[in-house]
Amino acid sequence: MTAKIYLKKGREASILRFHPWVFSGAVANVVGNPAEGDLVGVYSSTGKILAMGHWQVGSIVVRILSFAGDPSSPVFWTDALRAAYELRVGVGLVNSRKTNCYRLVHGEGDGLPGLIIDYYDGVIVMQAHSAGMFRAKKQICEALQSLYGKKLKAVYDKSSGTAPFKAGLELIDGYLYKAPDFTDEPVIVSENGHKFKIDWREGQKTGFFLDQRDNRALVESYSKGRRVLNLFSYTGGFSVYALAGGALRADSVDSSSKAISIASENLELNGFSSDRHEEYCSDVKDFLATVEPGKYDLIIVDPPAFAKHRGAVSQALRAYQRLNAAAIEAVAHGGLVFSFSCSQVVDRQAFLEAVFSASAQTGRRVRILDRLNQPSDHAVNIYHPEGEYLKGLLLYVE
Repeated sequence: MTAKIYLKKGREASILRFHPWVFSGAVANVVGNPAEGDLVGVYSSTGKILAMGHWQVGSIVVRILSFAGDPSSPVFWTDALRAAYELRVGVGLVNSRKTNCYRLVHGEGDGLPGLIIDYYDGVIVMQAHSAGMFRAKKQICEALQSLYGKKLKAVYDKSSGTAPFKAGLELIDGYLYKAPDFTDEPVIVSENGHKFKIDWREGQKTGFFLDQRDNRALVESYSKGRRVLNLFSYTGGFSVYALAGGALRADSVDSSSKAISIASENLELNGFSSDRHEEYCSDVKDFLATVEPGKYDLIIVDPPAFAKHRGAVSQALRAYQRLNAAAIEAVAHGGLVFSFSCSQVVDRQAFLEAVFSASAQTGRRVRILDRLNQPSDHAVNIYHPEGEYLKGLLLYVE
């Protein structure tokens, strides 16, 4: 029997507004003894069924999969993944001549809280962020096979670093499906016509940061004739786009020697000679301290999430302020700074204020040319504004 979660009186309002989370403080009573990841029903105080979702331990106790209908239905996963796929078709990412990699499922943005699925030219990498999604991975894989058919080369589960380890799950990364002719080698994908090597097994996240696709293209449009510095460069995505846009040079800085090595490969893949780029394996803070002011005309500041939870927000904002102040001080007169935050718990206004403080600290005249976001395949559910995690600013510095 599916456990029943009864809400306190008046606490059903967010569910009626289709917010996909139920918080522990809203729960009046639990009928049954659900294990983490079980499918449960959510009921109002009067006993009306409101939704169904995955039970989990923590402040968020239910991640809602359906506000109408039964997620245990045999067609649930095929229908949900088909809907996600059709959105990507609608925004021109499926069967694009220039791009063959995209995010297929973006958690709450696609009505599937706790699930991330990225597509790399026939190879799918999935990450479960909840026990419920991890336990459903077989059904998800079968639905993906039905959706893509012969185009599907492999499905790789990379949930060991994202699924809750206390839930008694066997968190070992590995293939859920491999086509008969599939070879376990990194693939070379195309993004806006540029080539990138994807190592889903050893790379960060699913192997590539697909969420910066549109912002990389924007950097390309501003790079002609400029000297570019790509901080927290990972595998060199922004550097490739900058050189493609006519940058005089593009230097990449990252603390990971593995990432720097792949960045060098990606630049070579795209035909850029070594005299136009250099890779530095270094702490960004230390590197910026050695940069001669005015050496670079365009600086990209794209750090990892500085705040994983709300308790770390104040410290993260101070880190954003220090980092942006150093970049603004270093950039040439009339230069550009692309600054980003991917910390979900740092909202857009707080990030803007941190960059404002950094600008004021330098004493330079700074203007905002653009406000930057995550792309269409990382869609935000309008009923779940927390899904807007990537925010950025394009700054003009005199």
